[in-house]
Amino acid sequence: MRFSFLLGLVVATALGGCQSARVDAPAQTALGREVVRLKGKQGPPPSRDGECWASSISPAVIETVTEQVLITEERRDDSGAVIAPASYQTRTHQRMVQDREEIWFRAPCPDVQSVQFAASLQRALKARGLYLEEITGEMNAETAEAIRRFQAVRGLDSPVLSLGAAKELGLSATSLDDL
Repeated sequence: MRFSFLLGLVVATALGGCQSARVDAPAQTALGREVVRLKGKQGPPPSRDGECWASSISPAVIETVTEQVLITEERRDDSGAVIAPASYQTRTHQRMVQDREEIWFRAPCPDVQSVQFAASLQRALKARGLYLEEITGEMNAETAEAIRRFQAVRGLDSPVLSLGAAKELGLSATSLDDL
């Protein structure tokens, strides 16, 4: 009895010093802030040497509103009892929240997008559970969809890899100014 009490005391003391380890998710960049919208202009924004741009189409956002509209009010008799209920009609209309437009964002330059780069990209996406296929080093439809899923939660719904996403995935150099 005394041994089990002492053993329990030792275990409780040892566990009392333990704390559950908590690993926070890394701060996620808002890739949507990297998007440039050029109203009425064609082509990428002006850039410096070694800076590359990619474009994607931002889809139109249409909102559907459904509401119940009162057609006739209820009727009551002198005692307050309802003799005819109110009648309603369902009306639905749509409105454009955002037009379809071409968006531009910085991207890794084509000269660095080799087979090895694509394979590293696939491995990075696979490690995050977004790419489930075999590592091929090809920029195929499955890779593009995984890129889109990775970027969409960060504010850029595009299957084209942005420079910000490449940096976050560890595939592109990050300057100290970016930290």
